[in-house]
Amino acid sequence: MPKLKTHKGTKKVLKIRKGGSIKIGRPGSRHNTGKKNASANRKNRKGSTLSRADQNRLRDII
Repeated sequence: MPKLKTHKGTKKVLKIRKGGSIKIGRPGSRHNTGKKNASANRKNRKGSTLSRADQNRLRDII
């Protein structure tokens, strides 16, 4: 059976932590941040983890 190639766009966005969970940046933090309140911008600086279902779905292509 042939191997799956790594999806390069996904690889650049996701990061696998030591424990195996996958870290991803929060949506809404790229542009138009002047309209959002400061607390929303602060929360967006921290990453978040993917849900278990999304991890299982994306683990093959990373």
